[in-house]
Amino acid sequence: MELDSTVIYRHFNAPSRAFSQFSHEIIRHPRLTSDAVRLLTWQLSLPTHARESFSTTAQRARIGGCAFTRAKRQLKEEGFVHERRIQGPGGRWVTQQLASSTPLTSDEAAVLFARSPLLTCTNRVSPQVVPSPRKPAAGQPTTPVTDGYPDEYLREDTSHLPAEPVESVEAVEAVEAVEAVDEPAPASLPADGRPAGPHLEDARALVGALPLLSPALRHIPPGMRDELARLAARWLDAGHSSADVHEHVLRGLPGTGTPVHRPGGLVRYLLRDVPPRTLPTLPPPTPARIRLSVRLEGTRECSGPHTQPMLFRPLTDETLCAECAPAPAPATAPAPGPAAPATPTEATSLPDTDGVHTPS
Repeated sequence: MELDSTVIYRHFNAPSRAFSQFSHEIIRHPRLTSDAVRLLTWQLSLPTHARESFSTTAQRARIGGCAFTRAKRQLKEEGFVHERRIQGPGGRWVTQQLASSTPLTSDEAAVLFARSPLLTCTNRVSPQVVPSPRKPAAGQPTTPVTDGYPDEYLREDTSHLPAEPVESVEAVEAVEAVEAVDEPAPASLPADGRPAGPHLEDARALVGALPLLSPALRHIPPGMRDELARLAARWLDAGHSSADVHEHVLRGLPGTGTPVHRPGGLVRYLLRDVPPRTLPTLPPPTPARIRLSVRLEGTRECSGPHTQPMLFRPLTDETLCAECAPAPAPATAPAPGPAAPATPTEATSLPDTDGVHTPS
């Protein structure tokens, strides 16, 4: 192992003024960072009457926010810094900070805090502003006027004209009561004056599910949902289903990657025209083919007169079984010729009077 060849020479001149005495325990503390040591030595070097806070010292020493928080936490853990908040005269909260050259416990710091007087209004360092007494307005409190009409004649200045005054309020109330009894209450109408359809609630649920179909429809303004629900109700009244409306909206969306700046206006444009519903034409049903067993494959039912169905296996394309098929025509006999003489080997039969055939 090589020895370090660095030699350090120290030259120190004791200052005659503007100096502070610190313990080596502070400067060489193993659990204090350089920012914490500098913050503590800076505070201990201030005059006795100084009221400079730790945050102001950190700004002057150019210690950042995170480094200041870490340094202050280390000083509190080691007992060099103590801090508390109390309520002083007038209800104002005051923060007291104590910096010590030696570690102190909480009880020892409380004793030193009790010796320090609180700042009052006569102290020039931190004057306290006491709230001034409230001065009420002149006169008795009155309630604001909520009825009546303005004094000016606003018939030409505003479009919302007030109702014409009537001579007798009792007569108007009596007429309104009679009309309310005779005439049924009108049904609630939407904003556009059209009566609500039977599928309006289903249309609201349909519009509420639009943001789930595509990310482009997630920012539909809430104020447009009633209008879109009325447009969707027209589709439902025409016989379209909710799936048809959702599929139509998805077909009208732009391609992937194209932003939709006004999704509410796009959906309103897509639902404006209601096409007639066309039912799909189903092909005619094909008769189901009866599958026979393997034993009956290739057989056919006879078309002849049978009490029960008769199956047979045709050879070609016949439709009658062997029993119903006509018998084949007999073969034609050959023309008679001279009888050939009998050979000795041929057997002949002679008629017997007894009716018994005997071989010759």
